[in-house]
Amino acid sequence: MNTKRQTSCKRKPFSTGCLICLCLVFFFLQTGCAAERKPASPYIPDSFLREGTPLAFDKASLNAIPDNSFPTLSVPTYITRIKDNYFIVDCYNNQVIYHDNLTDPLYEWQVMTRDVSMAHTIAGDGLVYLIDDTENNRILVMEEDKNENGQPIFVPTQEFTQIGTRPHYIIYDEITDTFYAWSSESGEMFLLRHPKDDPHMYLTEIRSIPSLNGVYVRSFTIVEDTIYFVSGNSSIIEADLDTFRIKKEYPVPQELAGMIQITPIEDYFYITISTDAAGSQDYATIIRTKRLKDLARGGYEDVYHFFIGGGTPYYITRIDENWYLTEHRLPGHSIWRFRVKDNAITDVVTIY
Repeated sequence: MNTKRQTSCKRKPFSTGCLICLCLVFFFLQTGCAAERKPASPYIPDSFLREGTPLAFDKASLNAIPDNSFPTLSVPTYITRIKDNYFIVDCYNNQVIYHDNLTDPLYEWQVMTRDVSMAHTIAGDGLVYLIDDTENNRILVMEEDKNENGQPIFVPTQEFTQIGTRPHYIIYDEITDTFYAWSSESGEMFLLRHPKDDPHMYLTEIRSIPSLNGVYVRSFTIVEDTIYFVSGNSSIIEADLDTFRIKKEYPVPQELAGMIQITPIEDYFYITISTDAAGSQDYATIIRTKRLKDLARGGYEDVYHFFIGGGTPYYITRIDENWYLTEHRLPGHSIWRFRVKDNAITDVVTIY
């Protein structure tokens, strides 16, 4: 008797392991598979584009540390704290000044350098300090030392020339252990690193956004694995940090076209504005929005009234639990301090 082999179509029980796998897949799909950035390995200079050019400097000239001689700030662009000192980039006075507190008057601050032309920002990792020497298309590297009196001083030790066109914004990103220096008119980002415990700097890579070549872009913002550019093309560009591949582009209204910086604070993106598309500073303001895609249809809130208004707000930085804003065109209100708690702007005071 011939017997046909019958195949069974019975379903196997759905295992707990399969359920967990499906849940994980669903989770990653919902979160965009965003993984935490891994800290970079210590830099070994076996491959680079350029190394810093050493600078000769007479340390004896700093046996008497120069004090700030200007009674007021002239278009301050940036304030930060690195190690134990606060730094202010005093753009139109062509200097960077520093001090150990924010309560003493400006004439008690010390001069870090006057060897810059219209500098905008400073960044440091505790070993080196990098300043964008904007009008000279240069990055100035400084290091901390001591003079003959045992006082801490800052000495220029290296430089990088031919840094695009008007380098305008520089930050140190701890996770990638990299300094990012942005050329504001060529659409190029210059990445600089140094080996562990060795201050000698190397230009390791140049990334670019071709559509921003020839467009004035004042800053960028790194958020996890994404980098944002507030573009002079009346849009905000969201790109991949590693590749600079554009992921999204958010148009903005003409009155917001002259953006300066975008800063995530709690549930909002805060954006400082210098001008409208026609270049009028009458439109200078600070706005915030929860979703960048809402900007095109006017989905934002103007918050400049918290800071009197009437000037030109510039860069926002964070030091501990406080936020700081630099501002132009408003005498006596060049640097503000404020807090944000549960999305409420509080404790707004003028520092300088």
